[in-house]
Amino acid sequence: MTEFKLGVFNFLKQQLQHSTFARTVVYTLGHILIAATCNYFITGAQFHLATVDAIVEPLINGFWYYILDKTWSRKVYQS
Repeated sequence: MTEFKLGVFNFLKQQLQHSTFARTVVYTLGHILIAATCNYFITGAQFHLATVDAIVEPLINGFWYYILDKTWSRKVYQS
């Protein structure tokens, strides 16, 4: 692995370990994928409608998680 690739990999690893925002993005992307798949197969919705629902609802949940995680971290690490 080149030094540049190793540096990028280590930077991303560090961001995922220490960044509330990075964890929120990863969580939200996974949630979108899971929600679209479930919506499509469980409800039988048209694919484009399942996708719209799968994007809008997790984005709202992603903001909620970010606020929750920031608040939680502030309370836990202040004690």
